[in-house]
Amino acid sequence: MAARKDPYTVLGVDRKASPEEIKKAYRKLARRYHPDRNQGDATAEAHFKEINEANDVLSDPEKRAALDRGEGLFGGMRGANPFGGGFDGGSFSDILSNLFGGGGGGGGGGARRARPQPTRGRDLEATLQISFDQAVTGGQVPLAVPTSVRCATCSGTGARPGTKPVVCPVCQGRGIESQGQGMFSISQPCSRCGGRGTIIEEPCPTCSGNGATRSVKRYRVNIPAGVHDGSRIRLPGKGEPSQNGGPAGDLYVITRVTPSPVFKQKGEHLEVEVPITVVEALRGGEIEVPTLTGSKRLRVPPGTHHGTVQRLRGEGPPRLSGEGHSDIHYRFVIDLPDELDETQKKAVEALAKTIDGDPRKKLFTHAGGGTHAPTGEGAGK
Repeated sequence: MAARKDPYTVLGVDRKASPEEIKKAYRKLARRYHPDRNQGDATAEAHFKEINEANDVLSDPEKRAALDRGEGLFGGMRGANPFGGGFDGGSFSDILSNLFGGGGGGGGGGARRARPQPTRGRDLEATLQISFDQAVTGGQVPLAVPTSVRCATCSGTGARPGTKPVVCPVCQGRGIESQGQGMFSISQPCSRCGGRGTIIEEPCPTCSGNGATRSVKRYRVNIPAGVHDGSRIRLPGKGEPSQNGGPAGDLYVITRVTPSPVFKQKGEHLEVEVPITVVEALRGGEIEVPTLTGSKRLRVPPGTHHGTVQRLRGEGPPRLSGEGHSDIHYRFVIDLPDELDETQKKAVEALAKTIDGDPRKKLFTHAGGGTHAPTGEGAGK
């Protein structure tokens, strides 16, 4: 059977780590590999078991001291220690008593009840629809979130009023159960209580033993100026409450911004499509363009091409980093009339006679070995 891992290595802490550092490391890993967040993932489940086993040793001063003395998993048996270190004398009952808080054989004594570690409540996500103007300027926006609240009937215990949860008879309140296999012992979340350490013999009629009921909480969310579609806003402690005295989870608000008919989001900047006439593209001029606070004038250089972009620095929304404002990009698109009247047709004909050269000629310079564009009836077929 493979040696069990060193608890310090499992939690990723130094052997001189303080109890607070161990607790912090355990909570971080427990959240990451908790079965509720990794349903069906056998690897995550195995990690979760290892994390709980390691924390069970390092959070108990006596077990940790025994481990640091080199007694490890086998208490008093001499030989190679899978956690590192040698062994000294002792009985097998002392081994189990030191490591798991209970007797493993004759003379071991009664099991000690270790309170299960408080677990953090689940994080929640909610989608918030806001207008383009609200995304630009920010402000407070109301939000209703379906969530769980502590049951008022049982005050969160899950037990019928007048009763209370009782210590689990399988794990004796430790939340884990140990199974001996020869010289080895394996710990895993208790199959009877699911790791809570207690069971409810008479469930609360209101919450059916869950300790919480469904409700709708209403918030006014502070939207920072400059959020984008898909931005995440964290509200600490506004998620699901813990069921065993731990901290509540967080609420993450995902913003969905109603598109503007004028301004399009391009990364952190905005883009506006600005139509210009053929005449403006050819001879240039000044045009008026919209901004978030009004309008400004831009110069169109003579000979402006379709798709040319000009930029107004600092005219966009505030940056979420707080470092000034983003920009607005104006992309010029040449607007062609659907039909021409006779005067316009004559003007175009006159213009065509003044413009020499074929702009497509260079396409055929190296195509098919030719040196000029094809001509005749077959051209283009």
